[in-house]
Amino acid sequence: MDKVVASADLAVADVPDGASVMVGGFGLSGVPDTLIEALVRRGVKGIRTISNNVGIDGRGLGTMLEAGMIASHIGSYVGENRLLETMVIAGTLDLTLIPQGTFAERIRAGGAGIPAFFTPAGVGTVVADGKEAREFDGKHYLLELALKADYAFVKAWRGDRHGNLVYRKTANNFNSVMAAAARITIAEVEELVEPGEIDPNHVITPGIYVNRVVLGGKREKLIERKTVRPRPASLGSAR
Repeated sequence: MDKVVASADLAVADVPDGASVMVGGFGLSGVPDTLIEALVRRGVKGIRTISNNVGIDGRGLGTMLEAGMIASHIGSYVGENRLLETMVIAGTLDLTLIPQGTFAERIRAGGAGIPAFFTPAGVGTVVADGKEAREFDGKHYLLELALKADYAFVKAWRGDRHGNLVYRKTANNFNSVMAAAARITIAEVEELVEPGEIDPNHVITPGIYVNRVVLGGKREKLIERKTVRPRPASLGSAR
């Protein structure tokens, strides 16, 4: 089945107000910017985002924040977005922070059909508030529920028309687990190839998890914060 959609706008055309949307990426690496931009053009409201972070001001999910599209967010890190901080303090956005390992496992569990699991992360902290706790072999654990969503926006390096995806290096991050945890998964790919051109041993996300494929092309590779220091003179003369 050919799953390629002609444009990102068509790919996200059925995302309604109030939908839950998982968005791949870590910082600004592996973020499906083309799909995010298309959703911003649609102007839907009340979106419940699930993503490691919320981009930065003007980049990634930060553009959805600026457009007033996000009602709640579940993630692990939000320290680079001043607008989000302002909205949370003002009470205009509901924020749930989860330890990063637990966050990843909750998504993986959602894709694997596992409703819940026990983890030691967060025991004895505010993370444990309201959660079932049990003891195994003398150690305390918290019950965490799986995370699933209506849609998943993921970014891949290469993809074929059947939806088989390959991620490149750290841009894999949360993309592969999110692809399996949503009712509808939309993949933005840098390179679109024909079925059979990807070695089956290299496929990370099988096409069975992907509903739509969009060619996003190559984009500028961005990082959240760039820090440079003067190069020591002693290193400059080294061979």
